[in-house]
Amino acid sequence: METTNSSDDRRLNPTSPASSARLAPFLTLVRIPNCLMIGLAVLVAETIGLGTLPNPTQAIFGFLTAFLLLAGTMVFNDIQDVQVDRVNSPNRPIPSGKVTIRQAYGLSVVFSAFALLSSLVLGILTFLTALFALALMAYYNTRGKKTGLLGNVVVSFNVALPFFFGGLAVNSLRPLLFIFFLLAFLANTAREVAKGIADVAGDSSKGIMTIAVTQGPKRAAELAAAFFVVAALLSFLVPVFDQRVSMLYYPIVVVADLGFLYSSYRLIRDPTATTVRTVKSQVLVWMLLGLVGFFVGGIPAL
Repeated sequence: METTNSSDDRRLNPTSPASSARLAPFLTLVRIPNCLMIGLAVLVAETIGLGTLPNPTQAIFGFLTAFLLLAGTMVFNDIQDVQVDRVNSPNRPIPSGKVTIRQAYGLSVVFSAFALLSSLVLGILTFLTALFALALMAYYNTRGKKTGLLGNVVVSFNVALPFFFGGLAVNSLRPLLFIFFLLAFLANTAREVAKGIADVAGDSSKGIMTIAVTQGPKRAAELAAAFFVVAALLSFLVPVFDQRVSMLYYPIVVVADLGFLYSSYRLIRDPTATTVRTVKSQVLVWMLLGLVGFFVGGIPAL
């Protein structure tokens, strides 16, 4: 009777525990939840622009462009951050040795290249927008990060850019998209400022001038909370700019706003690394709720 080599089976089977363990560090580098959210933001923007669901080509390539572009820049970010992560997050895939620098570079290039190709399917304007976003994040990862608040602004601009990109993808830059762009920009700037509180040790050693480094964690927490509060207040002014907003927008966005206010309270009460790590995850949930609100609010028929 013929026997099977179990170790060979594990190598050939991508669902085996050994294969999953090898894949896990790469998935950590990519930050799948963030990439999914940015892809969903494009789908939401396309839906808002059209007032209905986009066609399959617009939906698939819009989502893929955003997902892959962020994945590529996230990996490149970790390459540039390797020295800081040796202090702040030594268990990250690159400083821990689970992923080599060469592997990470290859992954970043492949993701970025396919993102640009995907954007080209939607048109020349979407391609140029994706190329601009890629260049902006390359600047941030190599130089802009050390500028502190300016670096936070650059990241947040790119996080909000899907609302503009999605409108371009469907040839409909509805005014509502620019309002949602601003809300996403403010909420993410708050998150970026807060993140600096958890990274003070590594950032200060590498000359990264975040608000937490230059003015202290308390001041960074107050500034982050201020951005969250302004975003929450502005969310109620959306009908001033577009009266076609569905009434279903309000109950969903109210929940998201309460979440932002709660996270702001936690930051101000306890501006420590432990709290910030919790708030970072909370804010992603509030932002996802906001996306749902933007989605239903952007379809007048709902």
